[in-house]
Amino acid sequence: MQLVSINPATGQVLNSYDELSALELSARLARAAAAFKIHKRSSFSEREGSVRRLAQLLETSRDVHARRMTEEMGKTLASALAEVDKCVTTCRHYADHARVYLVDESIATDAALSYVRHLPLGPVLGVMPWNFPYWQVFRWAVPTVMAGNVVLLKHSSNVSGCSLAIQEAFLEAGFAEGVFQSLLINSNRVAGVIADSRVVALSLTGSDAAGAAVATQAGAHLKKCVLELGGSDPFIVMPSANLDGAIAAAVSARIINNGQSCIAAKRFIVHEDCYAKFLERFVERFAALKVGDPLQPGTDVGPLATAAGRDHIEQQVQQAVAGGARLLCGGKRGDIAGFFYLPTVLVEIPPSAAIHQQEVFGPVALVYRVASIDAAIRLANHTPYGLASSVWTQDESEQRQFIEELEAGLTFVNASVASDPRLPFGGVKSSGYGRELGRHGILEFVNAKTVYVR
Repeated sequence: MQLVSINPATGQVLNSYDELSALELSARLARAAAAFKIHKRSSFSEREGSVRRLAQLLETSRDVHARRMTEEMGKTLASALAEVDKCVTTCRHYADHARVYLVDESIATDAALSYVRHLPLGPVLGVMPWNFPYWQVFRWAVPTVMAGNVVLLKHSSNVSGCSLAIQEAFLEAGFAEGVFQSLLINSNRVAGVIADSRVVALSLTGSDAAGAAVATQAGAHLKKCVLELGGSDPFIVMPSANLDGAIAAAVSARIINNGQSCIAAKRFIVHEDCYAKFLERFVERFAALKVGDPLQPGTDVGPLATAAGRDHIEQQVQQAVAGGARLLCGGKRGDIAGFFYLPTVLVEIPPSAAIHQQEVFGPVALVYRVASIDAAIRLANHTPYGLASSVWTQDESEQRQFIEELEAGLTFVNASVASDPRLPFGGVKSSGYGRELGRHGILEFVNAKTVYVR
């Protein structure tokens, strides 16, 4: 079977790749198991050196890597360049801090010596999405490899070129054969990889449906998994907010990655005292966004990554409007070739509308009006998801209430949500479990072994 990459800005085929045969896949798993026996005994100095070289390679070839991302999944070139830079920062962060994150933890007991040592587990499978084809991989793979594990990447089929390029970068940086391997396979073969005894754990970033399926498969084989799933993130604006800053952030937070981000702001919940001003200026800016070729420097919003994704967004908006929502701008495909959908704002969304509960993975903003902070929190929490939240208020008591009561893995105050290699990242409810990044992330795939010496 062939895995096909299509340029979403043109609809034209970029490349096709042969799927691994059963024998080739088994050989990759065997190579991972063999590589782990050696890699787990490597020193921190060796791993740090390889990760620093990896950062340097990315930095040197950032234009090539960024263009590949833009061509395969449609993100603007500016955002693709920023994604490469973020991967570089993450490499250097773990090169600087992994040794400290994994240091033995001494615990006083009645023993002569007692402590916790963090030991690697083995080959870890990563099932990664297309929307951040480098960043999602690096934020999982780099700490996992720094902990002494080896990794197997099952990337989305539409970004196979990115997957192979990352594998090549790891090899060129000095990591041994088998430490990082790209598995070009269809998603219907993931269950077989999870079941294989050579794979000890897995991490998935994707939809809640994909997460539930993978968690079921991992549970059947008693294997650890980390799930980073969807989100319907609230962006809450209160009367004391810096409205200019909030509006500018709201627009950029919605259209990040052409609206295809789990932590993009999706539901804008605005207090009635500032609702009219916010809405007028927000819609004005949203409607003025330039949609077009993502390789061009002036483009704000590129295409959706797939025709199916564009069609799903179109259906969600049409159903919402038919159910009573009011359309203020957009609401249709772009009139150019490719998988474009115009930036769209909906208001007066009835609670019965499906879009009220669904994740909207494209440049569509849902704006709500509320009368109080309690109403804002109730609406924000009225979703199966709980990934991230952004709140805009200068009132310290309101800030404390939002931090305590919003059901989310992250709450950013007077700032847009962003992942940061220094901070743990992950959600609650249907947004998954486990954490990536920071010290919490590197500890997900280690054996925290208790050592007790009389």
